[in-house]
Amino acid sequence: MSVASCSSDPAQSRGRRYEEVGRVVRGPRDAFQRDRDRIIHSIAFRRLRHKTQVFVAPDGDHYRVRLTHSIEVAQIGRGIARALGLNEDLTEALCLAHDIGHPPFGHAGEDALKAAMKAHGGFDHNGHTLRTLARLECPYPLFDGLNLTWETLEGLAKHNGPVRRPGWALAEIDADFSLDLGSHASLEAQIAAVADDIAYDNHDIDDGLRAGLLSLDQLMAQPFVAANFRAVEGRFTAAPRDRLLRELVRDQIGVMVNDVIAATRANVAEAGTASVEEVRAAGRPLGGFSAGLAAEERDLKRFMYANLYHHPEQLAAAEAANEVIGRLFAAYAADPRLMGEDWSGRLPGEICATARHIGDYIAGMTDRFAIDRYADIFGRDAVPEALAHV
Repeated sequence: MSVASCSSDPAQSRGRRYEEVGRVVRGPRDAFQRDRDRIIHSIAFRRLRHKTQVFVAPDGDHYRVRLTHSIEVAQIGRGIARALGLNEDLTEALCLAHDIGHPPFGHAGEDALKAAMKAHGGFDHNGHTLRTLARLECPYPLFDGLNLTWETLEGLAKHNGPVRRPGWALAEIDADFSLDLGSHASLEAQIAAVADDIAYDNHDIDDGLRAGLLSLDQLMAQPFVAANFRAVEGRFTAAPRDRLLRELVRDQIGVMVNDVIAATRANVAEAGTASVEEVRAAGRPLGGFSAGLAAEERDLKRFMYANLYHHPEQLAAAEAANEVIGRLFAAYAADPRLMGEDWSGRLPGEICATARHIGDYIAGMTDRFAIDRYADIFGRDAVPEALAHV
């Protein structure tokens, strides 16, 4: 079977939640291209510029942030989609939007919000991505949200597979515009998910080396990295070490991309799928790594958690981020006026809805904005030392 036959067709889209009455549509863009453009032009997308990828508000200009990471994911995802004959625009839209729901300070910020909102349904960044795009981002006159196509919302909801127990945020979106959460998503969504893995596996290595939190000696204990580095050294025997390391990252991305392309073709052929609906009904993901590379990638992730994400410097920043988010939430709960008139003036009356409203406000903050608001309330001297450079 051809993978291209499983491509999502914008002309066959299941449509949008709202009919766009009164809008004059001009130009050649199809439905998925318009989704991509709506995401790029959103305020939430621009805020990714100052949200943590690995390092909290890094001092250097050369480290990744959520925005540059999302662009790199989109570049990888679109390349894979093109090679497979899938819809490049839908893939790109999903890649660009996949991290929009992240709060400030990355996973540390998410953990803090989850704890603060535990009694009110908790928090998860993927559900908040859907909530942001379908409810909170409101540039249009007649409806809330960006009114993205069903396929884009479905892909964002299910890019990691069927959702058996959705959190409250995703459940609300699904109740309003059913996304068939029990099935797998399109191949475009599956490719977007693996493109995310490829991007952060390799670019976090690059940033970790640049920051001095990882060393080549550590990395050479990983068979996958060691084999690729030896191949790079063999081709460029006289090149400086820093250039060899950058070539290593490029090579590993290429190895992973080629593996995904070959494995996805093999999976589609084995399953006999010939349409996007058959992909959804396949009962297993069809887009992704081969079994061998998937095992190597899992081992690489374990290494990165042990040596980079849980590095003492990173843990100190995470502890500080937890303190900032937790105290901000408590302060706003005690006196919602501290959020400013725009947010306090729209405060719901019910306790749970109020907590979620405060969560929306904090989740939309950038790292720098969160630190500034913390300093406004508690004083600049109260900012934790690990975040004092922000």
